[in-house]
This record gives sequence, C-alpha cells and structure tokens, in this order.
Amino acid sequence: MDDKQRATYFHAVKSSFEFLKRTSSLDMLWTKSIPLSDGAGFLLPVADVHANDHLLIETLARWREDHAHVYPTQFPVTIDGTKSWLVDRLLNVPDRMLFLVVDPNGHWVGHLGFAGCLNDDGLMEFDNLLRGSLQGRRDIMQLAIKAMFEWAQNTIGPNGFYCRVLSGLKRVMTMEKELGFVEVSRTPLRKHVHGEALSLEPVTEDDDATPDDWFVRLEYRPEAKWNGDSMILTAGPSISARESSYAFDAARSGWNGQWNKYLKQFEESFASYLGRKYAIATSSCTGALHLSLLALGIGPGDEVIVPDITWVATANAVLYTGATPVFADIEKSTWCLDPNSVEALITDRTKAIMPVHLYGHPARMDNLVALATKYGLAIVEDAAPAIGAECNGRKAGTFGDFACFSFQGAKLLVTGEGGMLVTDDDRLFERVQSLWDQGRDPRRTFWISDNGWKYKMSNVQAAIGLGQLERADELIEMKRRLHSWFAEEFDGVEGIELFHEADYARSIHWMTSITVNPESGIDREAFRAALKQRNIDTRPVFPAISQYPIWPTQQPTAPVAKFVGDHALNLPSGVLLRREQIAYIGAQIRDLIYSAKLGRSAA
Repeated sequence: MDDKQRATYFHAVKSSFEFLKRTSSLDMLWTKSIPLSDGAGFLLPVADVHANDHLLIETLARWREDHAHVYPTQFPVTIDGTKSWLVDRLLNVPDRMLFLVVDPNGHWVGHLGFAGCLNDDGLMEFDNLLRGSLQGRRDIMQLAIKAMFEWAQNTIGPNGFYCRVLSGLKRVMTMEKELGFVEVSRTPLRKHVHGEALSLEPVTEDDDATPDDWFVRLEYRPEAKWNGDSMILTAGPSISARESSYAFDAARSGWNGQWNKYLKQFEESFASYLGRKYAIATSSCTGALHLSLLALGIGPGDEVIVPDITWVATANAVLYTGATPVFADIEKSTWCLDPNSVEALITDRTKAIMPVHLYGHPARMDNLVALATKYGLAIVEDAAPAIGAECNGRKAGTFGDFACFSFQGAKLLVTGEGGMLVTDDDRLFERVQSLWDQGRDPRRTFWISDNGWKYKMSNVQAAIGLGQLERADELIEMKRRLHSWFAEEFDGVEGIELFHEADYARSIHWMTSITVNPESGIDREAFRAALKQRNIDTRPVFPAISQYPIWPTQQPTAPVAKFVGDHALNLPSGVLLRREQIAYIGAQIRDLIYSAKLGRSAA
C-alpha cells in the first residue's frame, strides 16, 4: 500500500469500529446489525450499551471459563475481570471489534471479531471465535465468519484476513481450512506459570527443548472462481450500517424541530471535505447546474461551452436558462474538455465554460481556469461523478465559481437521487439560496421576491448522504483497486484499450472504461451483446451529444468525441465487485478478442 492507501485503510478501520462501538441504545444497535445468510441470525456489535449489561458480562465470563483451553493465556475468570476486559481491552481499543452471534430469536450463541488490524499489509486479524451455546443452526459460526468478512470487504476494503490458532485445536483448524484459510507459518510455544495464570509464550532462540504447542498463522485464501451464473451489473453502491442508522434516525425523529438536522450536517461536511465555503443540497445534480447558471445571470442570447461527450443534463441545464450550449471536443487521453477546442469556440456571447469530470476523471482545470481568466468567463464544474477526484493534487469541484455533484443511485456516493452545489462566493450563494427555495426572501416569512424553483433535498436522503460521505475515501480506494485489477487482466491484450488516468490526475474511476478499437474487427454493439450473453453487463460511453436533434443550433460533431462515443464502453464497476468477478470478465473479453483475431486470420 502507498501512503494514501495506508492512511485511508487505517481511518476506515478506526472509524468503522468506532461507529459501531459508540452505540448507547438497543434500538440504534439493531440498526447496525449484520444479517447472516439463509435467515440464520445476525451479528450484533458489542458496544457501549453492553458495558453495564450484567447478564451479557456473566455470559461472556462463563463462556470464557468453559473454553479457557482455546486461549494462549489461561487465567481465573471473574465477572469484574470480564467487565474490565470488555471496556479496556475491547471497547477502548481502536482496532478491535467483537460481534455477538445471535440466532433468529435474538439469543446469544457465541462471538467473533477482529484484532490487530492496523498493519501495513492491510490485513485484518480474525479473532475471538467462540461458540458458547448450541442454539441455532449447526453451521451458524461458519455463516457468521462469512458475514463478518463480507461486511469488512464491503465497508473497510482490507487486502485480506488472517488468524492465529493453537495447533492443538484440531476442530477449529479443520473448520478454518474448510472456509479457505491456508497455513503460512508456525510459532513454537512454551508453557509458563505466572501466579494463578498459565500462558503459552513464544520459545526463545536459545531454548532447544520440544515446544508445548504451536501458534499457527493462517491466511484467508479461498479458491474463489466466478462461474458466470448471474449478471454482473455495471454499478452498485456500498451501503453500510452507518447509512442505515442515520436514515432510521432521520425517519423516526427528523421532523419539525429536527427537519434539517442531517441536511445541515451533510452540507457542512461536504463543504469541509472539499474545502469550499458553502454547500447546498439539491434534488439532483441537474438542478444544481441549473441554479448555478441562473445565479450567474446566464439567459437568452448567451452561450455556454460544454463537452460533446457528457450526459445530456449538462447541456440541458443551459437550455433551461434560454441560453445556447456550444459543444467543444474532448481530449483523447482524458475524455474531458480539450482547452484548445474550447478557446476556438469562444465568442462575445460566451459567458461560461462547463467542464465535466467524466466518469470520475478530472478535466484539465489549470488550463481551463487560465482560459476563463483570459476571456472573463465563469466556470461551472459538472463534477457529478467525481467526488474526491484530484487535478494536480487539488480536488475536483474547487476550481469553478460553482461546482455540482450527483448522488444518483449508480454514483460512488448515493442518496437514491440528489445533488450538491458548492461555491465560495457570498453573493452567488445568497442568490442560489433564494432560487433554490421558490424565490423566497429569507428576511420575510413566506415572502416571494423572485421567480424560483424547488430543488431541495429531503432530510432522509441527506442522512444517507452523510453516511456515504463519511466513507468517501475508502470507497474511492475500492474503486481504484477495482481499476487496477482490470489493468492486470488487460495487460498486453491487443484490440482493446483500457482508459487510464492522465499524469496530472487522480481519478476515482467511477466507471472503468475500454475502447474497442476498429482494428480489432469487433463491432462495439456486437461485443456488448456477446458479453451480455455471458452475464456481463456493460453500457456504451455517452454518444457525442451534439448529434441530438433537440438543440436550437445544430453544430458539427466533434471528431474525438464522435470516435470515443462510437467505440468506447463502460465495464462493470460496482464498488462491491470481487477479484474473481473481474477475472471472469477479463477472461471473457480476452476470449472474444482472440476469437475475432482467429476469424480475421481465417478470412
């Protein structure tokens, strides 16, 4: 891991565990539970609410006493000692987490958890596996392990899992190897007596006596292979207990006096994340773009330059004001606005430039800002899919007079539908705030001083958005890792070209995309259809939108945009995809490319 990946992983571990453990009521605790497959039960976080739960503490003490032989350190178990362990060595340790395994009726069956997670390898130690009750299904602990690992992969994104087990625990060793653990090392142990406690400690180098036991390190390396029996979709979010818990709280209590509790937190946190002064949550990114142009005074007779490759909403927002969208070409290397094409289109009617950070890759903002300064133009960044992307170390969305983001259900951060508008300008912010809320004058109750719109986000949506934002950096790293897996799959493959980030950029790879080159001999749509038959969903890159018949002024289609729009496609890029799924996609694409090559050779 590089420094950024390591810092993001460490933060994800600590913040995820802290969020679960700092729970002081049972109703909120259950919103953070993790269901087991087949309705077998749940994982329930051990949290602050349990610190004075005498029944649970007594149960944990009894379980520990009954199974003392499975622990390297064996000592007399007391109720007070168990409570101290729960508070001091679990709840107050940032990289330790314990889950109660609960059957469908809510009865405690056992526990398991993580420890020792803050390491440079990005591995989480599986720890404290214990079945204390025979209630529930026979395989409930195996299902609990799988559920906990899946939760960690979906929420934290570690590089893997490991555990350490005493070699004498044959049943545990067998179960873990059946789950996919592989032995990687053994540490010899010797018994030592410390007062009333018996411990197994590592053998010193000068001790040549036979060890009393071995501490076996196993790593989780299941032979996972995707068989293609279900569709791999192009998108899909990661929704954790954080979002569920916030949404529950907003649905239950976010009304009347607290109607905007999560809205305010979401807006303030979003502005802080970007380093901008103001943020306003909107019902869509399209609405945010429209408001931005209105606040800048853009209207009939004006022109706004937009890229010829983008979702139609970018240019539609220009139409909504009565202005005319003018389509500039894109760079072949970035698929974002080409500054040279932009400059050639500037006239005395041009009022703004709207760069789009396409598919999570930032536009060449330094050059575009220089153009805007030279010609006295405004910049509205369409950063819909690019939260956290960077241009020369600076976040996308921090360059323009306005920037607008999307939380539609396929994006990296989701609220179902919704958007965010950000700015640093006091006057523009006040103007947008009025337009955003029916043209209301905030100084007079129910007084409308201008024609406005209703582009507001709901409090429940904002609650989900806040939870997503608090996990943004780890979700970005998951996306970047996904792209790196695709890069491994397509290394040296002729006929397709994987889109890579430019040297000035740090993309979030919201969508991983490829170009199906004409010399491959494969028509893109035929290629997509063949992948669909193999249960791989794809979507074409946006066509050059200047071709649409809806624009008031028809313009020649930009050549690079036309080529990319005709030949490129988005691959499955959901943040929760696994390495074995990417391997399957890679194998199917290589097979199609190889078959096409054989066909050309035979011809």
